[in-house]
Amino acid sequence: MLSIKKYAAIDIGSNAVRLLISNIIEQKGKPVKFKKNSLVRVPIRLGADVFVNNKISKENTNRIVDTMLAFKLLMKSHKVVKYKACATSAMRESKNGKQVVDLVLKNSDIVIDIIEGEEEAAIIAATDLNSYIDIDKTYLYVDVGGGSTEFTVIHEGNTIASRSFKIGTVRLLNDMVSKEAWQELEIWIKEHTRQYDKISVLGSGGNINKIFKVSGKALGKPLTYFYLTSYYNLLQSYSYEERITELDLNQDRADVIIPAMRIYLSSMKWSNAKNIYVPKIGLADGIIKSIYFDTVSSHTQ
Repeated sequence: MLSIKKYAAIDIGSNAVRLLISNIIEQKGKPVKFKKNSLVRVPIRLGADVFVNNKISKENTNRIVDTMLAFKLLMKSHKVVKYKACATSAMRESKNGKQVVDLVLKNSDIVIDIIEGEEEAAIIAATDLNSYIDIDKTYLYVDVGGGSTEFTVIHEGNTIASRSFKIGTVRLLNDMVSKEAWQELEIWIKEHTRQYDKISVLGSGGNINKIFKVSGKALGKPLTYFYLTSYYNLLQSYSYEERITELDLNQDRADVIIPAMRIYLSSMKWSNAKNIYVPKIGLADGIIKSIYFDTVSSHTQ
């Protein structure tokens, strides 16, 4: 007997807002399968408001309300049965975040949960990483966002340590990450990885996904520290406009990709990792899995 139903995850980040719709395929005697059906990304840069002015602007409030209404209609068209909407760094630090959440609920009937960094890291860790990693190896999982980056040390398939740091691409663009924050991250990474002989980085987030696509590497093959450094230097040699016109980057990607690479390269350097694997998973994937296994609250359409 085959059963297919659809779940949705809404990820309201500091750089963009995403709707992921996945098919949940259940077949008697076989493990459940999660298959991506649709992904919509809208580049509403909430972090540019919040990290500078401590609140979400009227313009971006209206954009969020419109986007959530559109997502509501898309979920209805897809016949989504369960969903969860999570807002991260920008929304939780905004003075008017609660008012925006209430406005979205009033206009679209979508319930938004503002989650803390540790919960974000836990949901990301709920993704089925075991299907992407070698159980005998050690990894530093790095999920780069606009407002924060989540780090998880995984040894032999088990989570050893996990922490969220307020170091993100939009913060870095606005020069809002202190030297002390970088030092604290360096100490944390070294402290939690030094006991392992060999470690690889697992990178997630839109920027590393784009870099991986550009590299032409086959899925499952890693990018080297040397390749990442070379591409980082190449990007810096182009102006913002040239990255859009000559390197074919979207305008909301062409600026944040450089600070994102700085985070990945620093993580690799401090953990002595020579390779970074890109499994193309993130918060939205973790939300879908968490809804299915009932480890988070969810809502029906």
